Amino acid sequence: MARKTIPRAGDSRQPKQRSPGSRAAPAPAKTRRRPAPPPPPAAVTTWAPDEVEEAFRRFHAANAEPRGELAHRDAFTLLVAVVLSAQATDAGVNKATPKLFAVADTPEKMVALGEARLRELIKTIGLYRTKARNIVALSRALIAEHGATVPHEREALQALPGVGRKTANVVLNGAFGEPVIAVDTHVFRVANRTGLAPGKTPFEVEESLERAVPQIYKRHAHHWLILHGRYICKALKPACGRCLINDLCRWPDKNLLSM
Repeated sequence: MARKTIPRAGDSRQPKQRSPGSRAAPAPAKTRRRPAPPPPPAAVTTWAPDEVEEAFRRFHAANAEPRGELAHRDAFTLLVAVVLSAQATDAGVNKATPKLFAVADTPEKMVALGEARLRELIKTIGLYRTKARNIVALSRALIAEHGATVPHEREALQALPGVGRKTANVVLNGAFGEPVIAVDTHVFRVANRTGLAPGKTPFEVEESLERAVPQIYKRHAHHWLILHGRYICKALKPACGRCLINDLCRWPDKNLLSM
């Protein structure tokens, strides 16, 4: 068996050490990340204030009291109709809601109707299973938390199942007369295409419109823009020749001969 060698006193031999170059590199000191700079503010509008004023003056002159096209009776039926309209047309929703509201036009009646029967009544509408689940759930929440009434606050509305910012804004505007602007696909398209209120997201467009639209026109602003986008400034074939604001529009591909 090999004997263990023990260094003698005065022995110049020392235990082998790592050379400085072979030592593990010390861990780099942690540095705090600087917060990312805030994004530049979104453009409010490419139009002059007097042009924005003129556009809404024309909309008002053509239709002083525009109305949403979803059939409803009160705040609750409007809320349900708007939830149903997500990724669906107003016309398609309006075909289903008369039978639905004939049997369930209050939160209590909707809960009593139940999810299975509700699905049968709205099965012609896209995503009807998810919507049925959300409508029954939000009806229960209205009963438990709001005395079976639709709340008048955006935060409370958005806390309900299936209710996002656009739905909340539609209800606040349509049921309670609040001068808020709901941004759907039509409003988003018109705002960006014309340069009236550019934005990369519906929320950015909403903010731009809130800052650009004169206060006296805010109550009906999104109704005018929805109807304009639905029937004139359409996605594929905009009827620029019939557009009330074609001289103000910044879209470079306008076809003024289109009717």
